[in-house]
Amino acid sequence: MRSFIAIELPDEVKASLAGIQQGLKKSGADIRWVKTDNIHLTLKFLGDIEEESVPDIIDVLKGTCKNHKVFSIEISGIGTFPAKKSPRVIWAGIHDNGELIKLHAEIEKGLASLGFDTEKRAFAPHLTFGRFRSSHGRDPLMEKIDMMRHESFGLFDVISIYLIKSDLKPSGAVYSRLAEFPLDT
Repeated sequence: MRSFIAIELPDEVKASLAGIQQGLKKSGADIRWVKTDNIHLTLKFLGDIEEESVPDIIDVLKGTCKNHKVFSIEISGIGTFPAKKSPRVIWAGIHDNGELIKLHAEIEKGLASLGFDTEKRAFAPHLTFGRFRSSHGRDPLMEKIDMMRHESFGLFDVISIYLIKSDLKPSGAVYSRLAEFPLDT
């Protein structure tokens, strides 16, 4: 089953992001927008896993979350990957006091002990808003994105992480929680 580990966003943050996304859509750019309810902060993409491996993954995540207290993160700035001249992904940035990076590193280490590959790239926490399908309408959209590069879109407490199953459908991905892991309070 295709799965990943993520931080889900509170409803008020999703509502704020929906408004931002609506403003960006007015540019008319050819973008496949992520459904607002599906926007999340991916900590680790696991890919296709066997159902038998889920209990071991759960054990690692339970142990990891016991070592981390609730912390806050801020959604700030909008940009594109990989480059401004040839963008493929529109994202909103994530800023924290270092706790998110520590949590991610411990998840990577724990899952490596189960045989999962460690990510080669540095962790760049972000929320994916959409993916470019073509360059149609790109310039007006990039102007809007430039105006929001340093804007803050909300602050929230991370109280849990989730193991999530992703079913790919013609209408888009459908996510369902497999397990929740509260952080220490």
